Amino acid sequence: MLVVFIWGALAMGCITVAAFFLKYWRASRDRFYLLFAIAFLAMAANWLVLAVAQPPRESVHYVYLIRLVGYVLILTAIVDKNRTARPSSNRS
Repeated sequence: MLVVFIWGALAMGCITVAAFFLKYWRASRDRFYLLFAIAFLAMAANWLVLAVAQPPRESVHYVYLIRLVGYVLILTAIVDKNRTARPSSNRS
């Protein structure tokens, strides 16, 4: 039962972080914050599915695909942020 409690606490933490990123996204409308918020919601969904459904040990790896989606979203946000055109300071 302690593991289920910890999974719930992790889900709550991920939802809290997603709420902060949504707040920053609303203020700046930067896609980076939106993708991070969606990623943390995906991770929260992962912890909630593990806590509520408690899948059998043989199929628990399928639940981790949700977390993989979150990590891919984080990587996408970072790459997207770094690929945006930045004004060059070398131009004369």
